[in-house]
Amino acid sequence: MTRLALLVSPASGAWSAARVAGSVAAALRPAVTELRALTAGSGEHLAQLAKAAVADGADVLAVLGGDGAAHAAVQACAGSATALAVIPAGTGNDLASALGLPGGSREAAAAVVSALRAGARRRLDLGRIAGGGYFATVLCAGFDSAVNERTNRMRWPAGPRRYDLAILAELAGLRPRQLLLETVSGRVEVEATLVAVGNTTSYGGGIPICPAADPTDGELDVTVVGAASRRLLLRILPTLRTGGHVDHPVVSTFRARKVQLGGDNGWVAYADGERQARLPVTVRAVPGALTVVA
Repeated sequence: MTRLALLVSPASGAWSAARVAGSVAAALRPAVTELRALTAGSGEHLAQLAKAAVADGADVLAVLGGDGAAHAAVQACAGSATALAVIPAGTGNDLASALGLPGGSREAAAAVVSALRAGARRRLDLGRIAGGGYFATVLCAGFDSAVNERTNRMRWPAGPRRYDLAILAELAGLRPRQLLLETVSGRVEVEATLVAVGNTTSYGGGIPICPAADPTDGELDVTVVGAASRRLLLRILPTLRTGGHVDHPVVSTFRARKVQLGGDNGWVAYADGERQARLPVTVRAVPGALTVVA
């Protein structure tokens, strides 16, 4: 017996989620005992619906939307007996990609149906911000979080190209800042352009900023881009799409179970593409915190 709640973020993907919600529900229904469709009127409403579905004992919470909707569903499912199923219908869809799902909503729904029928489940680690919530993909601060802020204000173009245009716009004001990094191994102060803490590899619609991150190893991968001029960063940016940036001398990487990010830089942390808090923030890995249908 499987009770599934289908949580729809209708505005995701320029309302593509609303357009496919009916067909996704129809595809899922034969694979479960009970399906309850829930439509969110806002981001806050979506978070409330996700928490209520888990509290009501749903076996599976399937979320149809983008990374923002998935982020809200993660908060509800983390540490619970409810498994999360992700059906991508947004701009970046990085969590869905990390789970190996196809990019199209209908194709991903078919993959979820197969997993439901097979009873396939996986346990994934999550990152958690001290005093805050969980994240499933990447937390970032610095140049990339400034790009996130700009991307979220843009209404055109759709898809990953929006992120690329935001990168170019933010380059105009680029200036390295002081960054403090503290782990159990010690405390380091560097001049940095950005820092990313990855539970999975990618953000921004498939950019593998932490290409070796593994959401089952109990650790977080940290990528730091040091002091870089506009010209140097422009040379590094094309390698972000392949993960080759980690071989550049100005880029350093390490793994940690817990890391504190600070410094007099005014940076804002983003996680799963959602605004979190100004630095300092402390982040830790939470092994096996989330069950997913995959």
